[in-house]
Amino acid sequence: MSQSRFTDHLGRPIVAVTGMGVITSLGQGLADNWARLTGGVSGIHNITRFPTEGLRTRISGTVDFLDLPAVNAVERSYAMARETTIEALAQASINGDFEGPLFLAAPPIEPEWDARFRVVERTPESENEGHAYKRMLAAMRAHPDAAFSEAVQFGSISERLSDRFGTRGLPVTLSTACASGATAIQLGVESIRQGRTTRALTVATDGSVSAEALIRFMLLSALSTQNDPPEKASKPFSKDRDGFVIAEGAATLVLESLEAAIGRGARVLGIIKGCGEKADHFHRTRSSPDGGPAVATIHAALDDAGLGPEGIGYINAHGTSTPENDKMEYGAMLQVFGDAMKSIPCSSNKSMIGHTLTAAGAVEAVFSIQTMLTGTLPPTINHVNPDPAIELDVVPNVKRQSDVSGVLSNSFGFGGQNASLVMTREPA
Repeated sequence: MSQSRFTDHLGRPIVAVTGMGVITSLGQGLADNWARLTGGVSGIHNITRFPTEGLRTRISGTVDFLDLPAVNAVERSYAMARETTIEALAQASINGDFEGPLFLAAPPIEPEWDARFRVVERTPESENEGHAYKRMLAAMRAHPDAAFSEAVQFGSISERLSDRFGTRGLPVTLSTACASGATAIQLGVESIRQGRTTRALTVATDGSVSAEALIRFMLLSALSTQNDPPEKASKPFSKDRDGFVIAEGAATLVLESLEAAIGRGARVLGIIKGCGEKADHFHRTRSSPDGGPAVATIHAALDDAGLGPEGIGYINAHGTSTPENDKMEYGAMLQVFGDAMKSIPCSSNKSMIGHTLTAAGAVEAVFSIQTMLTGTLPPTINHVNPDPAIELDVVPNVKRQSDVSGVLSNSFGFGGQNASLVMTREPA
């Protein structure tokens, strides 16, 4: 590096954010999302994409206002990722080929059952016997279906994004449950810190809400069943919380070395100061009750940033609204921040947008940076019945103005995937 002001406490290139794009159930684009999020508006609504009769959960945060393909989750996820990337690149003033690597967080790929049935229905009469999987393969050979093939290729979204935006090298697709978006950002940060590139495109998207996905999460008792009214269902850190609300969305962040960003005259929106990740082997879906892995994850992010707990002025909580996870996250933050945790504002975007699953870490990173840029803390809505066992300043129900220079954003996912990001307004 030519100047020390461009390197961090460990001598690594400082990583800046120069462009952001976002889509959630609140709307398309950063401006609309931020206005509604800080206004305490909920994007949760009754499901209309598929029949919900007989289901205990009938609400979600699906993105229904865009002209998104209803064919499969891949098409929906790609369309949202494309739109957020267009927005982020425009804000970063990057035209033409991106000329940097792409790191994409995408939902696990699996064709929906109605699509599988349609394929089997096309099986040639001569081969319409035997195991269903064999029949499906026979049908695919006899009658190729491009949409179905796309739906079973895990890397198809990133390949299409790479072609569209001219990224460099083999695009990386990852899926680490609810931590995926934060993990994609971490990979982008590391690629710049290691000197392999001066810019990286980090994208997270999830358009996977379907009847099958809903039923699977219902069987885990993870979803809220408080359907009426839908906008009141997600209530993180409240005593009467009963589960998360499944949702869709996407976010893109353009990352650059601070030196490269300033060198080309780009506006620096914020700094990705530190990244931390730790595994939790306690259970496939439940977090360790003592919060040990979450504590280690937060400490790792702070250490990576070269900051102590006092450097954090706001926490964008994972805050799913599930009884266990909210309690665990509170306990983990209490172990890290001690008595100061009572006075650090800590709100959950999921109270309004629901849980965007694979996209959540990146969506909430965008909102975290926007918090620092605007000095506005988004509220945690539906907080009318506080849990007495969770003593947090959740910015209840109404936004608040506050000058924040350091934010911690947590993403704790199924399968033991934990990731935390520390973002600052200034490089120092």
